[in-house]
Amino acid sequence: MESKKRTIVVALMVAMFLAAIEGTVVTTAIPTIVKELNGFELISWVFSAYLLTSAISTPIYGKLSDLYGRKNIITIGIIIFLIGSCLCGFSQSMYQLIASRAVQGIGAGAIFTITYTIIGDIFSSSERPKVQGWLSTVWGIASLAGPFLGGFLIENFSWNWIFFINLPFGIISIILLQKNLNETFDRKKQKIDYLGTILFSMAIIIFLLGILSGEKSNIVLSIAATIVILILFYHVEKRVEEPIIPFEIFTKNSNVVNAISFLASGILIGIDVYLPLYLQNVLGFGPTVSGVSLAPMSISWFLTSFVLSKAIPKYGERIVIASSSLIILIGCVFLSALSIKSSLVLVIAYSFIMGFGFGGAFTTLTIVVQESVGYNKRGVATAANSLVRTLGQTIAVSFFGIILNTNIVKYFNNLGINGIEPNNLYSKQALSSGIGIEQIKSSLNSGLHQVFITFILIAIVSLALSYKLDTNKKI
Repeated sequence: MESKKRTIVVALMVAMFLAAIEGTVVTTAIPTIVKELNGFELISWVFSAYLLTSAISTPIYGKLSDLYGRKNIITIGIIIFLIGSCLCGFSQSMYQLIASRAVQGIGAGAIFTITYTIIGDIFSSSERPKVQGWLSTVWGIASLAGPFLGGFLIENFSWNWIFFINLPFGIISIILLQKNLNETFDRKKQKIDYLGTILFSMAIIIFLLGILSGEKSNIVLSIAATIVILILFYHVEKRVEEPIIPFEIFTKNSNVVNAISFLASGILIGIDVYLPLYLQNVLGFGPTVSGVSLAPMSISWFLTSFVLSKAIPKYGERIVIASSSLIILIGCVFLSALSIKSSLVLVIAYSFIMGFGFGGAFTTLTIVVQESVGYNKRGVATAANSLVRTLGQTIAVSFFGIILNTNIVKYFNNLGINGIEPNNLYSKQALSSGIGIEQIKSSLNSGLHQVFITFILIAIVSLALSYKLDTNKKI
């Protein structure tokens, strides 16, 4: 491989690492952050804001990079990401942090999209699989390093540094790309689907705002408004030359795959967010131990890739997806059995088991969705599946937040203690009212138990859907 190409790959891996590690490092830090900023009630928004803006911006960046060049657009994306990181680090309230995370997500959308596009531009078809494999390992490294890095920074500095640490790496990535990536692209006269993008973004935002409000009237109104906007979106996409989402990619198989991806992604983000909360705020472990305890899931996820290379050709995609979904379901059942006195070893073991399920499911689902459409639509179909996964995470983390908050309040109400709000759980006012740390732990354990029960229900639906896949042929 040429020196310049190698340097470009390094720059892209650094950029991808920034966006990938942001999820794992924040999940480790979130229990500390919400305690300091008094924001348990808003915990889901920290993740929803980032996921939502990255999902909405992803297809837009793809179009802009065709018109104005990959290097320019990904550089802008990284700069926006770094600005968002600085704003996160300086946040003095949960609302400031949530707004800053939204800015971060806008930048991350460029990184997720254009990184793989650049690889396709500068490498031949025979080179791409190897290089894209290197990029994929970044996610595994981020999953392993993120929890440990987050715990280390919190215990030795402060939570603010989990955001400031992005700056030097982002700057290095920009410099390497600007110096080594020489583009000779033709400006394509493509019409950007602005109206479709606006309508689609409005539909997502209105729907999520309604769900996050937790009020039935708002939820009903938001769903009704979302349906109306999506109908308009459908008619717009049927008429434009370059639709942001061409509807012909939604075949029977891809629809089932997207549904399973949506559900499985919801469980995954739930584990990433609420298992550290359980480890730190119920069992009482520090951020570093909490982070390292989730590492086994990343290890088993990585090991699954070796198993799949033999399992998919032998048994077919449907059996592999069903088996993976079953493993996820078993892992969810184990999680629901965790209590206030559970052993750390059990959590590590359950995490390791679920890694096999997620690794098998997501890898094989990607293969199926690509095989469900023609060659010229595979990129769009894969991008749509990625968008569905992001939406699954966004909606699920908000839904789980409502379940957690509701059950914390219910726990204290059953004890005859009224007026306790989740976002003030550790405030001086709450502690001075006679509520002990053990009661707080029990309330959190009660709420988390209901969240884990919800995981089981989602996993059952996901497993049932896996049998609807029409994948009799083997790869």
